[in-house]
Parts: sequence; C-alpha cells; structure tokens
Amino acid sequence: MKRILGIGSALVDILTQIPDENLLNELNLPKGSMTYVDAQTSVKIGEKLAHIGSQMASGGSAANTMSGLSKLGIETGFLSKVGNDEVGRFFEKQMSESHVKPLLLKSDTPSGRVQALVTPDGERTFATCLGAAAEMRPDDIFPELFDGWDFFYVEGYLVANPKMLKKAISTAKAQGLAIAIDLASYNVVEESRDFLMELIDEYIDIVFANEQEARALTSMEPEAALHFLAERCRIAVVKVGAKGAFVQRSEEAVCVPPLKADVVDTTGAGDMWAAGFLAGLVKGKPLQKCGMMGAIVAKNIIEVIGAKMDDVRWQKIYDTMAKL
Repeated sequence: MKRILGIGSALVDILTQIPDENLLNELNLPKGSMTYVDAQTSVKIGEKLAHIGSQMASGGSAANTMSGLSKLGIETGFLSKVGNDEVGRFFEKQMSESHVKPLLLKSDTPSGRVQALVTPDGERTFATCLGAAAEMRPDDIFPELFDGWDFFYVEGYLVANPKMLKKAISTAKAQGLAIAIDLASYNVVEESRDFLMELIDEYIDIVFANEQEARALTSMEPEAALHFLAERCRIAVVKVGAKGAFVQRSEEAVCVPPLKADVVDTTGAGDMWAAGFLAGLVKGKPLQKCGMMGAIVAKNIIEVIGAKMDDVRWQKIYDTMAKL
C-alpha cells in the first residue's frame, strides 16, 4: 500500500456557528474566504465570539486530509511546525489519535489557530493566525524526510511561504514522490497565480480545485479550466459544489455526480473530497470510483460541525463505499 505524507499549517480550529453575516462584515472577513490575521486580530475575533460558544479541534487543510486518509486505511504522515504550548500538544495528540504520524518541528512562537465562522447556510469563513506554522524555513526541509513515502500532498495555503514550499516540493519530487496540491482558497490563488502556475508546470502531478479557485487560476469556466490543467499535470480535479465534480487524466474525463446532503457546515469538504479520491487512487480504483469515494466522504463531513466525524458516521461511509 502506498504511503502519503502531507505538509501544511498545523492549526487548531475554533468553530463557531454565527446567526447571520453581520459579524463577517463587521470583522471585514469576505464570506467563504480564508483571511490571514495577526495575533491581536485573532484575539479580537475570539472576544467577539465568546458569548456564542465554540468547539475546538485539530485542523489545517492538509492535516484534515491526512486524518481522512488514515480513516480510509492509508498510512499517512504530517509535516509542520507548532509552538511548545498546550495548543501544539493538543494538535499533536489529535494527530496521533487519528493514526497520522506527526512530524512536527517545535518553536517558541505560539501554535497556529483558526477562527472558523459558520453561517446558517453552512458556508465557512476562516480567520487564520498561523503562529509557529508560518516559521517553517527552507533549511527545515531535507531529502531524508521523504524516505519511505510515495505521495506528497500540499495545501495551497503554503504559497504564503514560497521559498519553503518550493524547496519542499522540489525535494520531494527529486526523491521520486508524486506531488498533489489542493488550491485551498480563491483569494489565495488570486494573490499567487503566477507562482502556482510555475509549480504546476514544473512539479505537480495532481491538482484539486473548486470552481472559484479554478477560475481565479485560469480565468476559465470549470470544464475549460479542467482541460487546461489536465494538459499540465497527470490528474486535474475541478469541483463544482452541488453540481458534482469533473476529473481528467490524459484523455480520460469523467463527471462525478453530486450526492444529496443535509448541509450543516462545509468546513473540511474539499479536504475530505481529496482524502476519498486519493484513497481510491492509491488503491488502484478507476477514476470514476475515486471521484465517488471523494464525494461520499465530502457529503458526510458537511452534515456535521467541523472537519471530524465519529465512528458511527465513518462506518456509514465504509458501508456506502462497499456498494460502489
């Protein structure tokens, strides 16, 4: 069985359901986006939300995907940096309990955290304070980190740290790993379009994007963007929300139908779609079935708060996948 190493920001999610969009406007957070904030702003947001109540869970895009893959029987690891604090220890403990091998560097800077605000329609808006996670340096990356791994999964948010990200991807590629990237957020793509295209053209084997991200990267509608990306990498995925997803590998293109869901919170939907798809891929499943596996996990995650599911729901996922 092939093994997958992820890299991303080690973050603890603080999930809060808010009654409407007024608070987003007040905090100048574009709905559905991910916005980087400093520690002072993160504290301010926390104070604004204190009267509502929240849940805490280990998070970060790539970390969520690695946890999902582990639940689907794939051996995974996660590379990042955390603070030497309670939040960092909480993150490491949750990764280990999810059977993800934590490869965590330590810092004196506080660990990263995300204020995840969920509106009644299930849409999530992130205010991210990276903390120690932003301190990974090119010098932290060396070839031996990639020994024994087959795939390297990268969250697009790391374009905020371009020198480290390029060193990690180029080193993994030189070590023979297949490289997958999830574009993460449309506003991140808009700010780093040229750099992302450089990475895709030179290193990337698999690209995951949603409709907004694909448009921000290519200025094209979903199917045109799919073909554009498929000419530059081995597998391209463009997800179109309630309409499903498009997947292309060389000349093979499939449409993955949507699955009806009772939407509660879309946090982690893209992360879990990638987990299901990659699990199918490393198990040698046909492209259509890989897409359906992604859709099944994503459908279930948006029916719960946050990016974690209990064993009962995972069993439901296993049972559904067994019928494919």
